[in-house]
Amino acid sequence: MKLNLKEMHYIITVAMFGNISKAAEHLFVAQPSLSRCIHRIEKDLGTPLFKRTSEGLKLTYAGELFIEKAESI
Repeated sequence: MKLNLKEMHYIITVAMFGNISKAAEHLFVAQPSLSRCIHRIEKDLGTPLFKRTSEGLKLTYAGELFIEKAESI
């Protein structure tokens, strides 16, 4: 799977805010669209990048590795 820079930016922003709605507002995209994009990326990668908790989204170990690599790009 190849991700484009926009998709990497989406993941980094969701991780930064820990909330899809706030990230979508910051990115000027619709929340359902961003949510679908994140789910599609996770499905394509075959692993979750975020753990959904009552306190918001937290990065999984795979998510932490993804963010580390994406930020270096």
